[in-house]
Amino acid sequence: MIEIGIAGKPNAGKSTFFKSATLADAEIANYPFTTIKPNIGVGSVRVRCVCEELGVNCGKCIDGWRFIPVKLIDVAGLVPDAHKGRGLGNEFLDDLRQSEAIIHVVDASGSTDENGNEIGIGERDPVEDVKFLLKEIDMWIFGILKKNWEKVVRKAKAERKDYAKFVLESLSGLGFEEAMIREAFKGHEDIQKIDDEKLKMIAKELREKRFKMIISANKADKAPKELLEKLKKFDSSAVPTSANYELTLRTAVKAGYIKYLPGDSDFKILKELNEKQKKALEKIRDYLNDFKSTGVQDTINKLVFDVLGYIVVYPVEDERKFTDSKGNILPDAFLVKKGTTARELAYKIHTEIGKGFIYGMDARKKIRIAEDHELKNNDVIKIVSSA
Repeated sequence: MIEIGIAGKPNAGKSTFFKSATLADAEIANYPFTTIKPNIGVGSVRVRCVCEELGVNCGKCIDGWRFIPVKLIDVAGLVPDAHKGRGLGNEFLDDLRQSEAIIHVVDASGSTDENGNEIGIGERDPVEDVKFLLKEIDMWIFGILKKNWEKVVRKAKAERKDYAKFVLESLSGLGFEEAMIREAFKGHEDIQKIDDEKLKMIAKELREKRFKMIISANKADKAPKELLEKLKKFDSSAVPTSANYELTLRTAVKAGYIKYLPGDSDFKILKELNEKQKKALEKIRDYLNDFKSTGVQDTINKLVFDVLGYIVVYPVEDERKFTDSKGNILPDAFLVKKGTTARELAYKIHTEIGKGFIYGMDARKKIRIAEDHELKNNDVIKIVSSA
């Protein structure tokens, strides 16, 4: 399952975003460091299920929408100089190790200072919050490199071996790959000549390659328009978000008051509401009319599909009925990276199936596909294996 970290300074709405996306228990309050230990839950990406196109009823989707699980990790709030251990910085940065990508929840209303304390709306430039998170991760990686640098240089020289192996060892546990190391060090292969400034530049390059990120411009329901535009100008992928409104809608669904799916642009009232409830939902509907969604589901989808480059494939065992061995129609929807081959899909289903791979079959076209055939979005695939 894809693992995504939810990061940001205290009081930006991280835990509200997390809870609205997962409905998992998470402490929410308007003071710094609400989150001390990471909250872990399951959210989803939302896709149009392939069952409609195939003319079958899978029983796994809702109104034609398939929700595929992703793991979300709400880490401790980050304050400036976290890489030096300030605040809960060490915990924050350690919790990011397991994340494939990061949702950076930013207070787009500019109503909290750099430490998460409340100030007036518009008094803080949210772009500065984006920059400081990037800087903290850069400095965190630099600190690890710097700590081990003499050892890396000494080993590479003494053993007369390529530097990449020793750099990778020094960054062990952070999810780096050798290709990332080589790309970041391109033009700086003579590592004995690398000073601190060059090492900081390399740390930045490494961060860009390892920690893919998207900005959730949270509190958009009260954010000045110019601040939202400023965030969008700084990073065009920024998504206007109201995690608070999403949580209200998800809670109302749970209580049976409305019909609503995460990512919808409207909702349907199912039973009578009191005046306070009506006013609250009318306010949310006005927001949805302006922004088309609360932004929570859009943020997750945009990160998984646009930033990380995942596609959806449906493995089946019976290519005629699109079922598994028990007769379940399109029982599974897998998120795989663009470029994934039929054999690689087999390994994702089960190691033994991958080892015993004979051929794949495109269940739509009823034709065989080779082991190196690259899968496309919404492919329905049968794997034939000796396992």
